[in-house]
Amino acid sequence: MIFNSDFFSADVDEQAANNLMEYLQQQNPDVLARVAQSASSEIKDIIAHNVRGLIGVLPPDDFQVSITTDRENLANLLASAMMTGYFLGQMEQRMNLESSLVESGSLHADLDFE
Repeated sequence: MIFNSDFFSADVDEQAANNLMEYLQQQNPDVLARVAQSASSEIKDIIAHNVRGLIGVLPPDDFQVSITTDRENLANLLASAMMTGYFLGQMEQRMNLESSLVESGSLHADLDFE
């Protein structure tokens, strides 16, 4: 998964009112690429499955698939994929922490970790 820094070269008027976009633009592209690459293969698979479900999938051998959308709908799709990735990353960290605690005996396996 590679982060495309050209993603930020969109309409300047839209970006001016978005603090997160301004923050991301100030980041070093290497930092953004490292964050994007830190996603595990499991997270990438789930995001890919989610996006395929949102746009639909037809076998490429039997169909010539072409998808047309407008800028706003594409932005919503990308935002959804990004939020899914963030959520899954946090849940993966929680799962790993819980597993570590269970293995170390600090947490009982039958305890509901909330």
